[in-house]
Amino acid sequence: MTSGSSATDRSRRADRPFRVLGVQQIAIGGVDRRALHRLWVDILGLIPTSEFRNETENVDGEIAQIGAGPSAVDLNLLEPIDPERSPRAHRPALNHIGLWVDDLEAAVGWLEEQGISFTVRGIRGGAAGYDVTFIDPKAGGEGVLIELVQAPPQVIEFAEKADREGSGASAPPA
Repeated sequence: MTSGSSATDRSRRADRPFRVLGVQQIAIGGVDRRALHRLWVDILGLIPTSEFRNETENVDGEIAQIGAGPSAVDLNLLEPIDPERSPRAHRPALNHIGLWVDDLEAAVGWLEEQGISFTVRGIRGGAAGYDVTFIDPKAGGEGVLIELVQAPPQVIEFAEKADREGSGASAPPA
């Protein structure tokens, strides 16, 4: 690869039918969501955008945002509803990382062909309203829970524009 190759060239293998466009979210867990809110919102100044509760996933959460527009990143502040029940949103404290992908179904199919396993619930609606799925941390994620998130059109368009301008998908808007 030459130093002059574009971000598109560097991010897409010829046989990979999808692209990772950027970080969608970082999820942080703790036994007391109020303490997480105090640090991330009250002290560091992130903007709270919504709250959610999911009994099936044993999680009570708040979403705070870093940045704005298509390059914004959600910070999910997670507290287990029952700390003794699985899944345990507070273990590990860095719960998972979410990545925008331009074609979630193609990503899942191709990754399965590569031997990557996914958690049992498959593709489903996530807390922020996007379709998501999780790579199993013990069978493909190398110990990390990775969430793949279907990027909405504005994120895909932002990444394509950044690539055309040679700035790469992770560059913030001007």
